[in-house]
Amino acid sequence: MPAVPRRNRPVRAGIASPRRNPPGHPPAAGACARMGDHRGVAADKRGSKTVRDLLLSLVVLGVMVFVIYLFIPHDSHADPVKVVPYGVELGQARRVAPYPVAGPEGLDAKWRSTSVTFSGADPHATTWHIGFVDPEEQYVAVEQSNGPADAFVSSVTLSSHRQPGVTVEAGGLTWERWTGGRYTALVNRRPHVTTVVLGTAPDAQLKRMAAALKLSGGTT
Repeated sequence: MPAVPRRNRPVRAGIASPRRNPPGHPPAAGACARMGDHRGVAADKRGSKTVRDLLLSLVVLGVMVFVIYLFIPHDSHADPVKVVPYGVELGQARRVAPYPVAGPEGLDAKWRSTSVTFSGADPHATTWHIGFVDPEEQYVAVEQSNGPADAFVSSVTLSSHRQPGVTVEAGGLTWERWTGGRYTALVNRRPHVTTVVLGTAPDAQLKRMAAALKLSGGTT
């Protein structure tokens, strides 16, 4: 039988068959470099997107804050002192305190009350307090207690001491003058209560507050 001629497979010019790495062998260095380049570009794109999103969020937040500020009423000339009414507490203290409780009357609106407390937990050391800011933006307070007088005055004035022989007349009462601590004070002693007018205000303002005080109530 005659031999059958073998047909050669045509080879396309210019196209090389891809070379595959044998199993277990890493890709060539050039291929790794190209893969690294692609990953770096992708990471740069993600980083740019994150920064852009952050900037957009800050812009939106800024616009929201501006709109809120624009529509919320605000007064640059408003009084920064927060007034604390004391009428209710004064009435309650006068009903239960073991001594006549002092409260100012006749002061104008420039005297702004900022704090009020009453403590009757200890019947032998019942305390009453009203704090004010006066028209000159100084602190003035009224303090009362039926506890030991000297210790009480020293405590509320932060270590002031009595000026021997110095007294002040105000509101029909005689007041001792205490100085040397944080607060200057006028002190009136009665059989069952010590009343103190203290503060950073000058003597004239302390005397004005002392003159405005009215004693009322009390269970004794």
